[in-house]
Amino acid sequence: MKLALAQLNPTIGDLCGNAQQILAVARQAAAEEVDLVLTPELSLCGYPPRDLLLHPSFIAAIAIRLEQLAQDLPPQIAVLVGMVEPNPRSLQAGGKPLFNSMALLKQGRVQQIFHKRLLPTYDVFDEARYFEPGDEANCFVLEVEGSGATVRVGVTICEDLWNDEAFWGKRSYAVNPIADLAQQGTDLMVNLSASPYTVGKQSLREAMLCHSAQRYQQPLVYVNQVGANDDLIFDGCSVAFNRQGQMVCRARGFETDLVLLEFDPQLGDLRPGAIAPQPAAEAAEIWAALTLGVGDYARKCGFTQAVIGLSGGIDSALVAAIAAAALGPGQVLGVLMPSPYSSDHSIEDALVLAKHLGIRTHTLPIEPLMQGYDQTLEALFAGTAPGITEENLQSRIRGNLLMAIANKFGHLLLSTGNKSEMAVGYCTLYGDMNGGLAAIADVPKTKVYEICHWLNSDLTGRTFELQQCQQLQRKIQQPAAIVIPPHILTKAPSAELKPGQLDQDSLPDYDILDDILSQLIHDRQSPAAIVAAGHEEATVRRVAQLVARAEFKRRQAPPGLKITDRAFGTGWRMPIASKWVGYW
Repeated sequence: MKLALAQLNPTIGDLCGNAQQILAVARQAAAEEVDLVLTPELSLCGYPPRDLLLHPSFIAAIAIRLEQLAQDLPPQIAVLVGMVEPNPRSLQAGGKPLFNSMALLKQGRVQQIFHKRLLPTYDVFDEARYFEPGDEANCFVLEVEGSGATVRVGVTICEDLWNDEAFWGKRSYAVNPIADLAQQGTDLMVNLSASPYTVGKQSLREAMLCHSAQRYQQPLVYVNQVGANDDLIFDGCSVAFNRQGQMVCRARGFETDLVLLEFDPQLGDLRPGAIAPQPAAEAAEIWAALTLGVGDYARKCGFTQAVIGLSGGIDSALVAAIAAAALGPGQVLGVLMPSPYSSDHSIEDALVLAKHLGIRTHTLPIEPLMQGYDQTLEALFAGTAPGITEENLQSRIRGNLLMAIANKFGHLLLSTGNKSEMAVGYCTLYGDMNGGLAAIADVPKTKVYEICHWLNSDLTGRTFELQQCQQLQRKIQQPAAIVIPPHILTKAPSAELKPGQLDQDSLPDYDILDDILSQLIHDRQSPAAIVAAGHEEATVRRVAQLVARAEFKRRQAPPGLKITDRAFGTGWRMPIASKWVGYW
C-alpha cells in the first residue's frame, strides 16, 4: 500500500484555496498510484480557526466545500481531510456544538468521519472552547487496489498522540487513544497534526513517536501542517517510524512537501523512504522559522512589501535580513531616522547592512520634529527637567514616521524589539513598538547575537544550514559569507536617545538578564529560587518587578512570532492590574 504524506500550508478560512491544495497533491499522488493521502489537522479550513468556528455560515461552508472536494478527487484514491463537523447531540445532551474531525474521502463521497479525542487547553490551545471530544477509537479498513489485501488504519488527531504515561511519566487525560487503537489490532497508525513550532520540539516529537511505535509494536505515520498563521509557525517535519521504532522517512522542515511511503501488508510494516536533514545549529532552525513566519504573515495578510526602521543596531539588522530573505530585498525599505544623539557609526552601519542585503533605504532626520515637539510642549513642561519623556518622544516620532510610510504605500511595518526588551518593558509604547508584526519578539537578545553570528559563519558541509545560507545569499545577491556588518556585532547595544547612552545603564548585562528571564518566564521559578540559584537578589527583584509592570505594554504590542514554549502572545494570559511579582 502506497501512502502520501501531504505536508500542506493552508490559509485560515480560505476553503477554496485549501481544497485546491489538497486536490493538487491528491492528483499528484494518484499519478504515483498512491492508495491513501494523509493531510494535516483541519487542513480544509486551516489551523487554528479560533472564533471563526462560532459562525454557523463558516461551518456550513466547510461542509459544502468538503462534499465538492470529495467529488473532485480522483475516485480511486482515499484521502484523509481535516475538517469540522457539527455535534448533533449538543442541543439535547449538552456539550460543545462541534467536533475537530478527519473525513475519509473516496469514490466521490465522504466514507467515514473520525473525531479528535483529546482537546488541549494549555499554552496557545483553547480547543475545549469550541469542540466536544470524540468518545471512541477511530479506525477504518482500506482495500489495496489490485492486490485484494486490506489494511486496518488507526486514526488519531494531533493531541491524541501526546498522552502516553510511559513516555511522560504521567497522564494528562483519562484516555490514551494510541493504546485503545493498539488493543483493537490495527495494522498501521496515522496521526494528523497541526503542531506549532518551538525550538527543539522536533526532537521531542520524534522521541515520543519512536517510543509509541516500539511500545505498541505499531508502525506510526505523523503528518504535520507547515507554514505560519498569525503568531504561530508550523514547521512540518512530518515523519514515520516502523514497528521497531526506526525512522523510515522525514519530510522537509519549514516548507511544503509530499513524501511517498510504502506499507507492506505481508510484513505488517513500513518500508524505508527518504529522510530530509534537520538543522545541526539551533540558530539555523530559528532562522528558518522566522523567515517562514514573516513571509507567510505578509502573504496571507495581503502585503508584498515591508518597511523597517534601521538604527544600525543588531535587532533591526536581524529583522532586515529576515525580511530580505522572506520577501526579497527589492520589497524591503529600511528607514534611517537619525537624531542629534545618533552616532556616525550607527548611520554607517545601517547603510553598510542595507548594501549587503540589497534593500532600499531612505533617511529622515528627526531633529526638526524634536524641536517642534519641544516648542509645542514648552509651556506645559515649564519648570520640569528633561528626562525619559523627552527620550521617548524621539522613539514616538520615529514610530509615527514609519506608520505614515506603511500607511501611504501599503507596506507591512516590522517592529524590531526582542524578547528581553519586551519582557522588562525596555521599549516605547506607540514608538518602537509600532508595527504590524513583531518578527523577533520571542527571541532573547543573546539569541539575536547567536543567530547573527550564524548568518556570518562558514556553513560548508552542513546540509540544512548551507541550504538556508545559500537561499539568503541568492535572494540578497550577496556572495560573501558576511551578512551582518562586524561592527554591529561588537559594539555595545544602545537606544541612542541621549548622549553616551548604553542599554546596560538601565539593564543588567544581557547574559544575566536572559538567564533570569528564562528561569522566571519559562521555568516559572520564584524570584527566591532564582536568587538561590546564584543571581544577585537586588537584580532579581528589579527584573521581576519590571516584567510585572510591563504587562500593559505587551498587551498593546503587535503580534509576535512564537518560537519558544512561553511567548508573549496567544498563550500568555497575565493580568495587567496585579501586585504579584513572585514569591519570596
